[in-house]
Amino acid sequence: MTLVMVFIVVFVVLLVAAFVFVGWRDRKRLSSAEDSAAARDAAAVQERHAAERHGAQGEVWRRGQIPNS
Repeated sequence: MTLVMVFIVVFVVLLVAAFVFVGWRDRKRLSSAEDSAAARDAAAVQERHAAERHGAQGEVWRRGQIPNS
C-alpha cells in the first residue's frame, strides 16, 4: 500500500512540475507588435470574407434561387 501511495505522490509531483514549467515557458513568449498586427490583419480578412459571403447569400435569397452549397 505504501508503494502505491509513493507512486501516486510522485505522479502528482511530476504533473505539477510539468504544469509549472509550461506556464513559466509560455510567460517568456510574449507576443510582439508584429504578432498583434498580423492577428488584426487576419481578423480583418476573415470579417471581409464573411461579409462578402453574407452579401452573396442575401442576393441569392432575394432572387429566389437555391444556393449550390
